[in-house]
Amino acid sequence: MDSITTNNCTIHFNENCYPALNKHLNERNFSKIFILVDENTHEHCLPSFLKNMETQVSIEIIEIEAGEIHKTIDTCVGVWNTLSELNADRKSLLINIGGGVITDLGGFVACTFKRGISYINVPTSLLSMVDASVGGKTGVDLGHLKNQVGVISNPDLVLIDTNFLDTLPKNQMRSGLAEMLKHGLITGESYWSNFKNLSKLSLHDLDRLIYESVIIKRNVVEEDPYENGLRKTLNFGHTLGHAIESYFLSNPNKITLLHGEAIAVGMILACYISTELTGFPKETTLEIKDLLINYYGKVDINEDEYAIIIDLLKYDKKNNHGNINFVLLEAIGITKIDCLVDDKIIIESFKFYAD
Repeated sequence: MDSITTNNCTIHFNENCYPALNKHLNERNFSKIFILVDENTHEHCLPSFLKNMETQVSIEIIEIEAGEIHKTIDTCVGVWNTLSELNADRKSLLINIGGGVITDLGGFVACTFKRGISYINVPTSLLSMVDASVGGKTGVDLGHLKNQVGVISNPDLVLIDTNFLDTLPKNQMRSGLAEMLKHGLITGESYWSNFKNLSKLSLHDLDRLIYESVIIKRNVVEEDPYENGLRKTLNFGHTLGHAIESYFLSNPNKITLLHGEAIAVGMILACYISTELTGFPKETTLEIKDLLINYYGKVDINEDEYAIIIDLLKYDKKNNHGNINFVLLEAIGITKIDCLVDDKIIIESFKFYAD
């Protein structure tokens, strides 16, 4: 697979990853290298990464706790303090090895430490490969509210080694697949049709689809890096999906809900709303609902929780002038942004999901 260049960042795949990394380390003459991991990637990914890394520069490992609940400013403070105690300077490099929490948080730490040091993202989950590590978004949550603090800044490199997917549990693979399904719905039938029979996909197919998914996101981000127009389409399913994810994160009585699992619910709700407001075919909404529920199962959301989740929509990053803006579909591959939706229709969408 060829490397992909976007906004001064080059994305390398599989066999191209480590030659590109070692060339970069040799050319840039970094003063010190720091590698950010969590306990999972420390055990399962770091050893093979270090075996392929060629450098005489001093390396320090920084480990944080895994999970979305640790994607906070407090964790950043801990990493900033560690960098400072280990004498990191402006010529240091931070390599983030992990899922979306690590690449989002690590990128934010790098962008803000000493007003910015270089960093490289090494996504190890399917979600981070096709979404979090590509596009320059960095940041952390504010309490249970998703991605409220951050900046847009691109890493030097993104290294996508799909061998790391062998370390993932099935629910994490499903979570990442939700973003690829979203890319299909907002892009067109040719990509979407790949996912209509998931049981027939081989590992080779998955590598190809990951590559195509990254190209889809690259093309959108290049045209609209700061989310003024086209890039908003990447938020399809995320307005309600993020609210659902935030609610489940904040409620100790609810199950742990992964990002992709929440976005799958959000996409079903958004398809129903699209049918009501933009003429999206009802039969297509039903097909999408059946496919997603067959793959993800159904999340238990009670009627008395609808209003609480709707109230969380006011924190969505796409809002402006007090308006909650949805991304809807007119057809597969044809999106409509900045749509206003009445609470009554949102409640109807929840009932449609539960039916």
